[in-house]
Amino acid sequence: QWERLWFLILTSSFFLTLVWFYFWWEVHNDYNEINWFLYNRMGYWSDWSIPILVTTAAGFTYVTVLLILALCHIAVGQQMNLHWLHKTGLVTTLITTVVTMSSIAQLWDDEWEMVFISLQATAPFLHIGALAAVTALSWLIAGQFARTEKATSQMLMFTAYLAVVVALYLVPLTISSPCIMEKKALGPKPAIIGHRGAPMLAPENTLMSFQKAVEQKMYGVQADVVLSYDGVPFLMHDKTLRRTTNVEEVFPERAYEHSSMFNWTDLEKLNAGEWFLRNDPFWTAGSLSRSDYLEAANQSVCKLADMLEVIKDNTSLILNFQNLPSAHPYYSTYINVTLETILASGIRQQAVMWLPDTERQLVRHIAPGFQQTSGLKLDAERMREKGIVKLNLRYTKVTNEDVRDYTMANLSVNLYTVNEPWLYSILWCAGVQSVTSDSSHILRKVPFPTWLMPPDEYRLIWITSDLISFIIIVGVFIFQKWRFGSIRTYNPEQIMLSAAVRRSSRDVKIMKEKLIFSEINSGVETTDELSLCSENGY
Repeated sequence: QWERLWFLILTSSFFLTLVWFYFWWEVHNDYNEINWFLYNRMGYWSDWSIPILVTTAAGFTYVTVLLILALCHIAVGQQMNLHWLHKTGLVTTLITTVVTMSSIAQLWDDEWEMVFISLQATAPFLHIGALAAVTALSWLIAGQFARTEKATSQMLMFTAYLAVVVALYLVPLTISSPCIMEKKALGPKPAIIGHRGAPMLAPENTLMSFQKAVEQKMYGVQADVVLSYDGVPFLMHDKTLRRTTNVEEVFPERAYEHSSMFNWTDLEKLNAGEWFLRNDPFWTAGSLSRSDYLEAANQSVCKLADMLEVIKDNTSLILNFQNLPSAHPYYSTYINVTLETILASGIRQQAVMWLPDTERQLVRHIAPGFQQTSGLKLDAERMREKGIVKLNLRYTKVTNEDVRDYTMANLSVNLYTVNEPWLYSILWCAGVQSVTSDSSHILRKVPFPTWLMPPDEYRLIWITSDLISFIIIVGVFIFQKWRFGSIRTYNPEQIMLSAAVRRSSRDVKIMKEKLIFSEINSGVETTDELSLCSENGY
């Protein structure tokens, strides 16, 4: 019973660490968001994603090795005999995994949506892998089935295995992926918008970053606008300047002040590039050329007007705005100041996607050519009433059906932040019009979705795989039954574990009696030898 309990714990730990490892592997798209999220919680920047991934991989590998060894023991009719060190390690791994999974679920439950989205890209291939694993497991199951003496145990074992196999055969009925489609139905490639410029190639929201985005011939860029205390619009994502500037060195007593409470003359004194080379948030700083490295190190806080001058000819623009503190002198007029700066730059109005809901009617009156964009998920009718023509949402907030409905209503959808080619491919197949990305230089080189499969071809692969698996499983059960049915010898350990080859109870009884008498005779012979040695004086 204890061995069964430990095997249950081992199996549970395997599947739990498998899910956790898959989760951390697939959220690679959001590693920078995870680090930024933890930065806001802890107050200092550190790359937590890679250590967590490495630790998770190590735990999963450890549990997998233990499970393989346990199955090998079972295959030859022996107990697992886990050492207490392994039991301690197993329980520690299980508890740590449960705690970290619960923490992520509470702190950032939205990220679990990523798992379900990733299955649209991986489920067809994971199904084939799981099918191969369960088919290979038939050798062990068939062997245990042939060795088990009790018909009830045989029936339970066979029924459980059959249920798993049948469920796995039918899993494709639940798989839904937009990339299971005819090639001719594939829509145009989604346009790519650089998130804060090109943040993998240069410090975010700096002039260099937007210059790199323009060089990459991006469809557009996204920027975060703040108004300085003296009314100069500049670009900054965080509420404070701590993460992306050297404010703690230049103005240490003001490091935690809101960035909008600084005059532009003070902001000009800050370096906005050294942090990028020091923290290396995307692990790309080492790949920069010597000239780009030096240029990045000397970046300063960027004015909105300077950025507009760089992108105004051929690039679209999405603007996010920070809410200003109530004590700010431009608290009630920052929209007007920003609007004046945009119109004065000469950028085409049709190239600007206006996101804030604040003063939307005023903006529509002053700049009727702006594309009114919403950051809230609304139904199509409501959006028409508000004059919205575009949606800007996180990729986890919309379904494939939502994209289809918005497209039919002649509404454009932009999703952020999309960094991985597989995610870009899924959204491409779903019909998304544009995405915002940190890795625009990578996505622009994706010529076609990572995979595209016609439904008829997928069904053929599914049915063929199931048939091959079924034939192999039946063959293995027949072979194992024949194999163990012809064995006449017995392993004493197998008999003690009730894992002996199935024979009539009379045969097993005779074998046990032979083993007992053999031990008794051996003991008697040993006693006689000792007595003889004593008599001879040895």
